[in-house]
Amino acid sequence: MNKNLPPFPSATPEQIWAILQETALLQKENERIIKENAVAAEQRNKEADKRREEYERERKKSNEEYERERKKANEEYERERKKSNEEYERRMKNIENRVGAWSHNHGEFAEEYFFNSFEQNQRSFFGEKFDEIEQNVKGIKKNFKDEYDIVLINGKSIGIIEVKYKAHENDIPKILKKSQTFRVNFQEYANHQIYLGLATMAFYPELEQACIKQGIAVIKQVGDTVVINDEHLKVF
Repeated sequence: MNKNLPPFPSATPEQIWAILQETALLQKENERIIKENAVAAEQRNKEADKRREEYERERKKSNEEYERERKKANEEYERERKKSNEEYERRMKNIENRVGAWSHNHGEFAEEYFFNSFEQNQRSFFGEKFDEIEQNVKGIKKNFKDEYDIVLINGKSIGIIEVKYKAHENDIPKILKKSQTFRVNFQEYANHQIYLGLATMAFYPELEQACIKQGIAVIKQVGDTVVINDEHLKVF
């Protein structure tokens, strides 16, 4: 021990009491500061929670508004699309009706034109003359239903004429089939020989050659008259 250090002065009771009072005041002030900080922190937390709640409400409101607008836009689009489709269908149906009526009228004109010609003076095929003529003859036997535009009849032969305003090569198989269906539908003519012909207002070369190859009479309008090419005609 250093014997040269001065002795620590002893405190009086009054000094000790003053020190205790000052310590208590400092402790109390510290507690007050801690409490104020806690209150302030709690207030900040409450405000932060409130802001988060407001944000969530606004976000939810924004999402709901977006969904409403999206749904509304989709519904309007669907209405316009449906309206547009209905208008398109209506116009297409109108066009189809007009085209159908046009085709029907032209088909009827061609049938009347050729029927009148046969009825008046064109009743010969392959050197044979036909005594009777029928128009739009229908065969109704099951699985053999068919329609024959012009039918020429004599005691041993039948002439079946298919009439088209504008024929196509695709019509030839249907014409060839008519010799078979006719015999089934009208069995009283089962032993008659059958001649086939195609009458149309417009023949193109490929169609005419296809008829000649299959033995079908070529019947066409040339000017104001009907011309029949039956040199290649086959008996069916």
